[in-house]
Amino acid sequence: MTNSAPLIVLVGFMGAGKTVVGRALAAQLGADFIDLDELIVEFSGRSISRIIEEDGEAIFRLIETDLLAMILDATRNEALVIATGGGTWTIERNRLNLCAHNSFTVWLDAGFELCWQRIVNEGSTRPLARDEQSARTLYEARREIYQLATLRIEITSALDAEEIARLIIEGHNR
Repeated sequence: MTNSAPLIVLVGFMGAGKTVVGRALAAQLGADFIDLDELIVEFSGRSISRIIEEDGEAIFRLIETDLLAMILDATRNEALVIATGGGTWTIERNRLNLCAHNSFTVWLDAGFELCWQRIVNEGSTRPLARDEQSARTLYEARREIYQLATLRIEITSALDAEEIARLIIEGHNR
C-alpha cells in the first residue's frame, strides 16, 4: 500500500496513555482517530472483559487482529492515528500487517508504576491485570516486544497529551 498520509499506530502497556495521546495527535494532524479497543466493544456489543471471560483471550486476540486488518485494508491515503490495545503489538501477525501498511509505530513507554496508578485510578476491570503482581509480570513480558516499534517516547506524569503528540510528530518528521 502506498500511503502518502501518515498512518501512526500507538503501542504500549495499558495505562500508558494511548487513547488520550492518540486523540491529541489526531487533532494536531487533522487525522482520523480509531481506538481499537473501543471498536472491538462496538463491533462485538460486549466489553473486552466480558469477551475474555466468556470466550477466552485467544478469541479476543482473533477479533482484535481481524478488526485491525479490516481498518488497515480500508485505509487509503487519509491520515489516521490508531491506539491499539496493550497486547495488539505482541501478536506477530499484527506487527507484520502494520509493517506491510507502512505504519509508523510509536511505543508510549510509561513506567509500570505510572501505568498501574492509572489503571487503579480508572477503576475499571482489566481482565489481564486483575492485581498488581499479574500486571507487573505482563508488563515485563511485553517490554521487549514494544521495543520493536519505530519510535519510543518516554512517558512521564510531567508530560501532557499535547506535548507527547508534538514529540511524536517531531519523531515522525525526522
